[in-house]
Amino acid sequence: MATDAAAASGGEEHQVGRNDRLVILASSVGTVIEWYDFYLYGSLAAIITVQFFSGVNETTGFIFALMAFAAGFAVRPFGAIVFGRLGDLWGRKNTFLVTMLLMGLSTFVVGLLPSYAAIGIAAPIILVLMRLIQGLALGGEYGGAATYVAEHAPHGKRGFYTSFIQITATAGLLLSLVVILGVRTAVGEEAFAEWGWRIPFLVSILMLAVSLWIRLKLSESPSFKRMKAEGKGSKTPLKDSFGKWPNLKLVLIALVGLAAGQAVVWYTGQFYALFFLERVLKVDASLSNVLIAVALLLATPFFVIFGWLSDKVGRKPIILLGCLLAALTYFPLFQALTTAANPALARATATSPITVYADPADCNVQFDPIGKTVFNHSCDLAKSYLAKAGINYTNVEAPAGTVAEVRIGDDVVVPSFRGESMSGADFAAGKKTWDASLGEALAAAGYPAKAASAEVNKPMVVGILFILVLYVTMVYGPIAAALVEMFPTNIRYTSMSLPYHIGNGWFGGFLPTTAFAMVAATGNIYYGLWYPIVVALITVVVGFLFVKEGKDVDINA
Repeated sequence: MATDAAAASGGEEHQVGRNDRLVILASSVGTVIEWYDFYLYGSLAAIITVQFFSGVNETTGFIFALMAFAAGFAVRPFGAIVFGRLGDLWGRKNTFLVTMLLMGLSTFVVGLLPSYAAIGIAAPIILVLMRLIQGLALGGEYGGAATYVAEHAPHGKRGFYTSFIQITATAGLLLSLVVILGVRTAVGEEAFAEWGWRIPFLVSILMLAVSLWIRLKLSESPSFKRMKAEGKGSKTPLKDSFGKWPNLKLVLIALVGLAAGQAVVWYTGQFYALFFLERVLKVDASLSNVLIAVALLLATPFFVIFGWLSDKVGRKPIILLGCLLAALTYFPLFQALTTAANPALARATATSPITVYADPADCNVQFDPIGKTVFNHSCDLAKSYLAKAGINYTNVEAPAGTVAEVRIGDDVVVPSFRGESMSGADFAAGKKTWDASLGEALAAAGYPAKAASAEVNKPMVVGILFILVLYVTMVYGPIAAALVEMFPTNIRYTSMSLPYHIGNGWFGGFLPTTAFAMVAATGNIYYGLWYPIVVALITVVVGFLFVKEGKDVDINA
């Protein structure tokens, strides 16, 4: 049964004073800067593809760039284990300092790293290594920050106080977009693509200095100090967290019933929405950043609003309602986003739908781990062009041996060609001619090469993005308090960090790569949405059945 916080320590409830509020604010500011460092990569994925993966073909290069982005997420659970254990053994504050230093230095190194053209394969290898270090650092950062703030907050206000930590991820993303946009505007697009992209990474060293200064001023949390004074700390936090079924069961419930759904809603509403605007709908990168930044600014206060509301009605109903609303509305929202952001593409798709008529045996999975394979089958040529162009198409099976065709509407047919038996020079010339003919046919049918910025319905796009981010605030605003309340103080850092980072590092971090692969495989630009929808619905069911409300739990007991 939930107990009153006042009963925890002899009837005295910890009251948050002015100094505590400043400490909580300082902790949040430091975490914003960590997220800024981490999300610079995602915001600059297209340029990084050119800089560090130029030795492979374009499609493979972009997939590699997404995988390098995901690498930072892949190791976050391991960072949660390593730094969670340290945080439970020797304190939240000391762990903060280590994670910040690792994050800041690895980000600075990326800004100095020579390109693929300069040092060859060493460039992407070092880049991925830096991403791995960033992921480890972030794996240790969030759980400590959430635990630290929750342990400072008075009973009845944990949702409100921890919601400021929840703002930090979006604020870090927003800060990265603002800095990128400012540098882009100052130096121009050409210079930014060549060298200006490094500036946001290099600036992080100044932010690192500020963050370290902030973190050095922090005091240890009251709960941790009380636990140490009473000799109740765990000497084996990993074993106590994951080696004993009662607590391991809670970890699994926290993962599937809360964190997984929260993660896919967060990444769909922010990162995948930006990816969809730029890569699929072909909206200018600068305009895309401005639109998502405006939506983030408008929606950010709702992190605090839903955190505060969770203190009144509970964490569980708000988080699960956000997951459910997202799952039910993603398809119509992204379809509306297409109409608003690239109306010419929406019109062409409706009036002249595309069909790839091909022998399935002629179609290959277009991912080459080495980056040197030439995809020269007739089906591969057709699908590769359409995928790069962000054009929706359906697949129709043709008889064995049929040369693939791209059918535009009811009347236009553009036959592909067999390139597998051609010499390299002949294939290159044939592909150039075929690309041009298909491009002309698509243009004649109304398919734009890119979205016309003047035709983008900017208020409508911002409105749709705002709704997507509003779902993010519903699931993310209360999640820190919800996870903290599930576990005892002596293993809290370790126990809550792992499900959070498996959820956000794996379920969420792999979302762009997974969704892109699903789109490429089917030809349906909306098909990738099935991934977050299914995960969110699983969280709704598991959370409803197994997650216990914790807003009235005494976290000092």
